[in-house]
This record gives sequence, C-alpha cells and structure tokens, in this order.
Amino acid sequence: MATGGASSSGSRKGGKHKNRLAEEKSPYLLQHCHNPVDWYPWGEDAFKKAKKENKPIFLSVGYSTCHWCHVMERESFESEEVGKIMNEHFVNVKVDREERPDVDKVYMSFIQATSGGGGWPMSVWLTPDLKPIAGGTYFPPKDHMGRPGFSTILTRISEQWKNNKDKLIQQGNMVIDALKELSVSAVDSTATLPGQESVKKCLDQLDNSYDEEFGGFGHAPKFPQPVNFNFLFRVWSSMKGTPEAQRALDMALETLRFMAKGGMYDHIGQGFHRYSTDRTWHVPHFEKMLYDQGQLAVAYCDAYQITKDPIFADIARDILLYVSRDLSDRQGGFYSAEDADSLPNPGHKTKKEGAFCVWEADEIRNLLGEKLPHYDDMTFADLFAKHYNINRSGNVAFDQDPHGELAGKNVLIVRGSVENTAKAFGLEAAQVEEVLGKCRDILFKVRRKRPPPHRDDKMITAWNGLMISGFARAAQVLGEAQYLDRAVKAAKFVRKKMYDDSTGKLLRSCYHDPEMDRVTQIANPIDGFADDYAFLIRGLLDLYEASYNEEWVEWAAQLQRKQDELFWDSEGLAYFTVSGADPSVLIRMKEDQDGAEPSANSVSAGNLLRLASFHDDEGWRNKSVQLMTAFGARLAAIPLALPEMVSALIFYQQTPKQIIIAGNPRDRDTKALLQCVHSSFNPNKILIIADGKEHGYLYEKLKVLSTLKKVDGKATAYVCENYACSLPVNTVLELDELLSK
Repeated sequence: MATGGASSSGSRKGGKHKNRLAEEKSPYLLQHCHNPVDWYPWGEDAFKKAKKENKPIFLSVGYSTCHWCHVMERESFESEEVGKIMNEHFVNVKVDREERPDVDKVYMSFIQATSGGGGWPMSVWLTPDLKPIAGGTYFPPKDHMGRPGFSTILTRISEQWKNNKDKLIQQGNMVIDALKELSVSAVDSTATLPGQESVKKCLDQLDNSYDEEFGGFGHAPKFPQPVNFNFLFRVWSSMKGTPEAQRALDMALETLRFMAKGGMYDHIGQGFHRYSTDRTWHVPHFEKMLYDQGQLAVAYCDAYQITKDPIFADIARDILLYVSRDLSDRQGGFYSAEDADSLPNPGHKTKKEGAFCVWEADEIRNLLGEKLPHYDDMTFADLFAKHYNINRSGNVAFDQDPHGELAGKNVLIVRGSVENTAKAFGLEAAQVEEVLGKCRDILFKVRRKRPPPHRDDKMITAWNGLMISGFARAAQVLGEAQYLDRAVKAAKFVRKKMYDDSTGKLLRSCYHDPEMDRVTQIANPIDGFADDYAFLIRGLLDLYEASYNEEWVEWAAQLQRKQDELFWDSEGLAYFTVSGADPSVLIRMKEDQDGAEPSANSVSAGNLLRLASFHDDEGWRNKSVQLMTAFGARLAAIPLALPEMVSALIFYQQTPKQIIIAGNPRDRDTKALLQCVHSSFNPNKILIIADGKEHGYLYEKLKVLSTLKKVDGKATAYVCENYACSLPVNTVLELDELLSK
C-alpha cells in the first residue's frame, strides 16, 4: 500500500501558477500551491495586506485527505475565472486545520452558531482585523436550483464590503463578542462536582441511541467515537455484577464486532476508515486517520483484556500492522492520514473515492482461481465472495453512492461468520480461515500495484501521543516486545523533533520531506496546543506502565507543569486550547465536547489523577477535581457530550489503586506478577515498579516505595488504596485474587 513517493501534494502537481504556499511544509497547503489563487498562509503578511488594501479576507480551512476539499479545489480554486475574482476583491488565506486547530476552532464556532452545522472545507469571510462576517462550508462553483454558487457569493460579499463596510465591521465585532461570551459560559467555576448520577445519565443517553441491530450509536453516518468504548468499559468495571454493567459491556463489544466485520474496516490492508456512511457499517468514507487507529487499538486491546476473545486481539494487531507499515516515518514518528480518493488505475486522470480499496466480482474470480479443497467446480473466489458479500453487479446501493464512483464495485463486508461460511461449503472453520488468509494475501499484493491514495506525512504531537498509547497498551495486553519497541521509538522521536528542551514547550508538528527523505520543520514552528500536551502525557504514562522506565513519568510530569503554566485558567478553571501568545487567535476557547478525538480537558482530568498517584501530589488531584467541577453543569445535563471526562469521574470516584511490584522487571518472577496485572482490565490501577534504586525519580516522589521490599527474596506485590497497603503477596494466584476484589 501506499507510501512516501505516493504523496500527491500540490507542490508535485506542477502547473503554470505558483503561489506562496509552495514555501510551506503542510501537505494540504502544498496541494494548493499551483492554484491561480494568490493564496497566503495564515500570518502577518496576509493581515497587513488586507489592512493596507482595505480588503476583506477569504479564509479557506481544510486538510489534505478531505474529499470535499478536493472537490472545491477542482471546481473553484483551479478555475482561472474564480481565481481572478478572488484575487481582485479579497486577500485569500489557506489554513490546514490539523496544523492550526486554534484558528479552525474559532471560525468553526462561528459557522456552527450561525448555520447549525459545520464541516470542511470551511469558507469564512473576515474583516481585515479577522472578525467573521459570513461563512459556510462547501460551495458549488455555479448557481444551481436557487442556491448561489461560489462566484456569486464572492461577488455579493465584495459588493457588500464596498457599500456597507461599516455595518459589516460592526457585525463582525458583535459576532466575536458573542463567541467570547459563549466560550466563557461553557464552564462554571461555581458549579459542584457531579456524582454517580452523571455516570448513570451518560449510560442512559448512550443506551437510548444504541442500534440494537447493528451496534453503534445513532443513525447514519456512524463514527467509531472510541471515547464511548472507554466509558462503557469503565462502567462495566466499576459496576460489575449489575444489569447496567452487563448492558454497557454488551453495547461496546457488539459495536466493536460489527465494526470489525464491516466495510469500515479494511479487510485487505488493515486499519479503520474514518466513518460509515450507513448504519450497517458497510460503505465507509475511505480516508484513514491516525487518531482513529491509536484510539481503536486501545479499545480492541481493552475488549480482549476483558473477554479473552482472540478476534479483538487480532484486530488490534492488524491496526498496529497498518500503522507500522503505512503511517510510520523511519525515524520514529507517525504520519497523519491517508486520503479517501485515488486514481482507479495509472491511466486515469480523475481520482475516485475508495478506488484503492474496492473490487469487481470478475476481478476477484480471476485472481482467486485456485480450487477449493474437495471441490472440482468451486474455487477460492466462490468462498471469498460468499464470506465477504461480493455481488457480480457490485454490493453498493445507489443511495450510498450518489456520484456513481462505486458503481459495479464491492466493498468487503462480513454478514455472517467463518462458521457460517464453513457450513455452507462443508469445510472445517480452520480450513476456511486458511483459504481466506491466502485470498487476502493475494489481493493485498495486487492492491499494492494500484495507484495509492495520497498520504499526509505531517506528524502531529497530539496524534502521536494517541498512537504511543495504542502501542504501549498493546505491549501490556498482548505481551509482544515489538509494540513496546515501537512506542519507545515514537516517544524518543517526539522528544527529539517536537519538543524544545530549552523552553520545555512542545511543538505542534513536524514534516516529512519526501525528496530528501528527512524530517523538516517550518521557518516559524507552531507551538503545541493543550491537546498536544494532554494526549502525549497520557501516552507517556501508558508507556511507563509497559516499559517501567521512569524517565517517561518524569517527562510527563514536566509536560503537565508546562501545560498548567500555559493553558490553565486560574479564574474560570479548566484549560484553554491555546496559550494566548498569538494575537491573531481572537478567542481563547475551552473545549467542552469529546468527538472523534477526546477533548484536552477530558484527557487532562484523567492525567492529573494518574500523576497525583505517581507523585503523591494532592495539588494535581485537586486540579482534576476543579476541572471536572468547572464542567459540572454540562456533566449533569448532557454527560454524553463528555464521556471521556465521565470516565475520569469514575476513576476519581473509585479511588486509584496503586499496584506496586517490588522486584527487577527483567527477572522471571517479577515478569510473572506484571503479566498477571496486565491480564485483567483494571482501569483505575496505577502500576509502579519498586526496583530498589532508591535515588531514582519515583523513589523521591513516593516515599512509600522505600518501605516496600521483596519478601523471601522473591518479587512481591503490594496493592495500596487511600494510603494503606495490602499484605505482601508473591505468587500469581495470590495477586490475581487480590486484584479481583
């Protein structure tokens, strides 16, 4: 599958035009560097020009694997006619939303407030001092059925600016004031910390939206939203033995099973696509995002840890295989995404969504012609077509493919099971597994010869943090050293390339230069945002509990102190998304919703509790309580908006359980106790190694460690809660019994 040389960034498209974006590193900005539009990146040059020439700014925000961003570029931004209007009447600015989520969030809040929706590409018109005056998402190029096209909208706004400029400026000022007020009201420092009622209400809200037939929550389109799985598994763990616990577990496991059988999962190339366009998880939006892979690897590891069902472990391994193969920089970082669109074959000039992943029935029959065991008239293709629901005319309904890009094609989906397929062909399940494995290998090799989708080789600190968690949790649960090695390599990469030792600050991103095959940085690196700190801190704490190397806890603590310094609101409480150092970002917002990615505030609530236990630090525990209390009204009314924060609330209510293993992590008896700890799902645990190195970081922070010794010369486990420790145990049976209480 795809890779570096396959990048389709604009800098390699060629063309008679070349604008300022050619000097950028973001793959999304580079895709537009040969547009006839005189694009500027977000920055002072654009702002000064707008003020000097008294022109409004047209701001276009998207990302490099965004399907409708590509459509709007082809229809409008590559048009000489449209480019002429844009250049004459506006200062045009392009922003990669993944690179500058701060800019994106401010103006997306405007779009959502004024239209009730949002999405990308985001199109916003601003005054020269960056106040929004009009906006939307995708606009078609021409007027159609009463809806104005992009050219018409450009002309109307230009005329409005000439004739009613003062009114528009006043309107922009009012909008920003209203958005500032809205962002302040998102949190309430006078609220009270919610209790178990918020947990119950969040569970009820998920239950009410659960799809009993196909799993998942709500109707189409269906997103995986791993924060829901985190919450449901923690409900199960905290309420074991109750009907509510069983219901939570069943909803999570069934959804994960349906996702893994569906077309949203790439059965040939591994990894998950971004979302399903239908309720059956069949036809996906084909882009693949790193943040999904990292979170879903954790979810499937959790599911395996709870059930011991090997299907969950297999899916987790497949996700990590995909990321290691297709989203990994050789120096250790993780790339951001792969596009949904690609060329159907080398002779085509127009990309189509899903072209890299879908199959025609005749193609399958020609490629999988080997005879089935015990059959003269049946081939591998017959079994494969039965198992993956392949039809001669294609298996995608018209209403799932309004543009006809998937006509006659098949998106692989398992409607039954291996056992069903085995019964249909009179074979053993193991024989079917073997045949399907051979088929997938053949198709994978064929697919590698297709034109690959564009890969966004930007590396984002926050998403690398999520992926470090994915590999670290897999190392714990699956016990495979390769996953630990990959997590460590990524953490070292982030520290080397996306962290400034002199200031203690993280950077948002770095970039892969495919021509030089090296990691590069932009002239003015972008400082990290709150989610960069929060997600990386969680990754480092997970990495400690897989590697037992305390340098990761120490770095996590340093980053938490820096996050507190840069983003904490000491008056309104909670974390701002930005530090406030950039005057071009007009509003310091606080995220109050978990979506495809969790919010920085939600993740931080859990991080602070974990760090407090690692350091015996009441200050961090109190800060977590303050943070959750600040969102108390939201947690009481709509906890489903913040399931990751409700997970942190459960963690707080349950009281963290310190599991301290006295012993050398390389010794066999210590490894046996650690394996026991990792074999069960204990989300409120804090795992610490007391290796006898009394001048080490954790010994200095946790004085109790110096009192916890090996007993009878054997590795020994202690379980501590509320400043009291259990009697020591040094057998796996005793520890397992202790952890199950």
